Amino acid sequence: MEIKIENLNHSYDDKLILDNINIELKDKNAVALIGPSGAGKSTLLRLLSKIENQDSGQIFIDKEDISLKNSEEYYKEVGFVFQAHTLFPHLNVLKNITLILEKVHNVSKVDAKKIAFNLLKKFDLHEHASKLPNQLSGGQSQRVSIVRSLSINPRLLFLDEPTSALDPVLTQEVLNTILKLKDEHMKFIIVTHEILFAKKAADYIIFMDQGKIVEHGDVSILDNPQTNQLKQFLSNVFVW
Repeated sequence: MEIKIENLNHSYDDKLILDNINIELKDKNAVALIGPSGAGKSTLLRLLSKIENQDSGQIFIDKEDISLKNSEEYYKEVGFVFQAHTLFPHLNVLKNITLILEKVHNVSKVDAKKIAFNLLKKFDLHEHASKLPNQLSGGQSQRVSIVRSLSINPRLLFLDEPTSALDPVLTQEVLNTILKLKDEHMKFIIVTHEILFAKKAADYIIFMDQGKIVEHGDVSILDNPQTNQLKQFLSNVFVW
């Protein structure tokens, strides 16, 4: 995965959220965005995924200017997992996955069911295929959301704090699922407050604060931060 961001700015209600972001990454499979609340991490992720469009600047992913790409076509190539699961409450687990494949990607019902069930089995969720979302735990629901994103075979997966609404036990379930993605060389960008997980799952770290990229590099920067901002952030995170 290659990412190049040039002079990126974005505001909400005249408040600057991303302030002249510039960065270039090459040959990275798993990138973690970390930083305090309000740093601009989720906003950057939403711009990378084209859920929102930037005010100014350019974003290139694998040498392609995504602002020039049709949004609907782009959404067929990438997956997005939100902070809370977005499963359709009136559909069972299997149908939650097959519906997207059939209606958006024109996959036959037979093939869609096969793809969905194989992924559910792979991630130890096949026993829940006929359940409705309200019959699942929060961790199971979020894992199904991840499976649904994977079902389209995305070239890139975006995850926005997928464990923020979960207790520690359920958090571990979801994190283990994401670690499987890393083992299979799935390309993903994740916003996370789980620093120890970021050390395991990511091969590159971007630390943001007040709308800027303050420090970035291989995961070793978490053991040897160079900026006072990252040092202070990590000391607060690990204070307990």
